[in-house]
Amino acid sequence: MSTTADAGAPTAHRPASGAWLHGVVREVDPAALAGLVGMDGRDVRAVRSAGLVAVVSDAPLAEYGEEPLRRKLEDLSWLEGAARAHHGVVEALSRTGAVVPARLATVHRDADRVAAVLAEREAELTAALDRLTGRTEWGVKGYVVPGAPAAEEEPPATGGGGAGAAYLRRRRAQLTAREQGQRIAAEAAATVHDALAQYAVAARRHAAQDRRLSGAPTAMVLNGAYLVDVAALDGFTELVRMLAGRHPQVRLELTGPWPPYSFVAERPAEEAHQVREPAW
Repeated sequence: MSTTADAGAPTAHRPASGAWLHGVVREVDPAALAGLVGMDGRDVRAVRSAGLVAVVSDAPLAEYGEEPLRRKLEDLSWLEGAARAHHGVVEALSRTGAVVPARLATVHRDADRVAAVLAEREAELTAALDRLTGRTEWGVKGYVVPGAPAAEEEPPATGGGGAGAAYLRRRRAQLTAREQGQRIAAEAAATVHDALAQYAVAARRHAAQDRRLSGAPTAMVLNGAYLVDVAALDGFTELVRMLAGRHPQVRLELTGPWPPYSFVAERPAEEAHQVREPAW
């Protein structure tokens, strides 16, 4: 096993430094890493082993050991910044070719351990890189369109009871219409997802985001991820456009390209100091 990692035992002059893992690639140009900034503004570096390259940031264990990291992950402000820094490196790697992104907060005890993981999982990681080569992840989100044509509306109910009863009937009719609209939008979203999944190489349907997270004025009914061949991208985007016209009950939003977070198998990494399990 060969590795360029320099991670000897800690000394009195050099405290123990873990390795925050960003992702794995087949190869990387050192010039491409020169301008990248990882965790806490630190430079990123390559750890080579078994014909693979892991890109890491130094992560002192006094700050990123299991207990300190657990406390950090409870700080939403820190977590947002960490996610942004981690994603920035993964996104830059994805622009140079296939990348197997590590899940957020995957910290190994040192670079030697990272190299060992590359050797242990060479076949698995190589197969993942083969599967992701020439493909990118795209997201399609769908939101309810209020008042979109769906089904023939029933005539308003009539009857006595005065102004109070009339108000209750109107309110009941409004709630019924809203529920029906959301149901029909959900059915349309399922149809859209099935059509996109048949076109894509692989597809995942994630849980819909709450409006407080999505920032959208109406409910999300589709949160799909699709692995698409680069050569087939024009056809995929045209299919999204066509489906949007065919299903006016749902407003579709295409996002991407993204690193293939949704299409990396979940697997814990032995001896990694982390709270959340990594993607591999």
